[in-house]
Amino acid sequence: MTPPPPLGTLLAQLRTARGWSQQRLAAQLCAAAGVPTLTRHEISRWERHLRLPGEFWLAWLATVLGVPAGLLADAAAHGRHPGPPPGARVGSRPRAALLAVARRWLADPGGGLFAAPTAGQLPAQVGDGTPAGQPPAQLLDRAPGLAELRRWDDLAGGADLAPLGAYRLRGAVRRLSGAGPAGRRRLLPVLAESAQLAGWLAADAGDPAGGLAAYRLGLRAAAAAGDRALAGHVLGSASHLLAGAGDPAGALLLARTGYAGARRAASPGLRALLLHRVALAAALGGRRRAAGAALDAARRVTVAPEPDREPPWLYWLDAAELAAMTGRTLVALDRAGAGVPLLRTARRAARPRAAAVYGAWLARGHLQLGELEAACAVAGAALLDAVRAGSPRAVGELAEVRRRLAGRADDPAVRRHDALAAAARPWLPRRAPMAGRPGPGGRRADPPRPIRRPRDAAGAPATG
Repeated sequence: MTPPPPLGTLLAQLRTARGWSQQRLAAQLCAAAGVPTLTRHEISRWERHLRLPGEFWLAWLATVLGVPAGLLADAAAHGRHPGPPPGARVGSRPRAALLAVARRWLADPGGGLFAAPTAGQLPAQVGDGTPAGQPPAQLLDRAPGLAELRRWDDLAGGADLAPLGAYRLRGAVRRLSGAGPAGRRRLLPVLAESAQLAGWLAADAGDPAGGLAAYRLGLRAAAAAGDRALAGHVLGSASHLLAGAGDPAGALLLARTGYAGARRAASPGLRALLLHRVALAAALGGRRRAAGAALDAARRVTVAPEPDREPPWLYWLDAAELAAMTGRTLVALDRAGAGVPLLRTARRAARPRAAAVYGAWLARGHLQLGELEAACAVAGAALLDAVRAGSPRAVGELAEVRRRLAGRADDPAVRRHDALAAAARPWLPRRAPMAGRPGPGGRRADPPRPIRRPRDAAGAPATG
């Protein structure tokens, strides 16, 4: 049997057969997926065999180019060399560096292998090149403390807050570098917390490489401080990032490493959280037995976290959040009948970003149950929540729902949802360009203008 041509060659043939430029193919993919982050440069990399699109873009390429998904999948499999999974190609160097530090930490969770990070060791992704460049002046006028910035994250998304997270992280590194021995011992946990939050915000802003780099710094700082619980939380957060980026194998490895190294020092809520990270990554990777075992273990650990037994940085974890995590994993396991009620209840009380993310999973659950109209209604409401929140991550979750709806365009509910998505597209939060990094032709990208959404009428950042 003649093997299929390499994927890049096949894509170029299909594109030119339609008379499309690389720019037009990128625009068609962005319009179909509702994720306005793909450029002609990425199309060029695919066609020149420099990168392979992941499962997400393979599915949309099949839809836009009008070919069977299996044809593109076979071409991708034929051209793929052994190595990291497709999802790992996003931020592959920061991913590999984080995994290496995680292995060292698991061998010595007490931190004997680690020296305190210094300003000269600040990763480039969270140094001069940060999502959205310098924070807007009106935010710097009253730059929040670490605890306040966590509360801001409850209300606004990474599109607005990632620059502040990176700004705070750079300040924590500078303070640590100028401190004496006693000051360094006191500041190391602050640096670890700052890095964890900066990584979370960068991931929510659509910058996985910057998020992974911040998490690596946070893990090193927590290890140097001897704080196993915080180190486990950093790895759990990084696992969540990789799970959303289409790398369940890497996500599972990080989640299991975090749980193994932190479980003796972790509070009940943190143990439950890390077990949920394991469960989701295993479910997304098709490891049903491992996912079920992790869910059962999480239920045994705690039903509802007790605030006085949890660290301050885990204040947000409650029974509703744990229920939503369970529902999401059940949907990933194709057990929507059990997962949908949990997600529906959790979404009612959630703030905009969480409501958008839960809504995306709830819509997927309704699709599994054959409830197309309910899925479209939930996805439409979640789309508006994503606009309010300013979270590119939430937009990405909803793009998966739109992909699953793509073959049902003749249904009235799907047509209404498509019309809503088209109207909302100008207001969707976009992944911020990386200021300070080389742009096309080796130039440095200019800092982007602040993202404006309907609630930004006074020029202040939207808070959902």
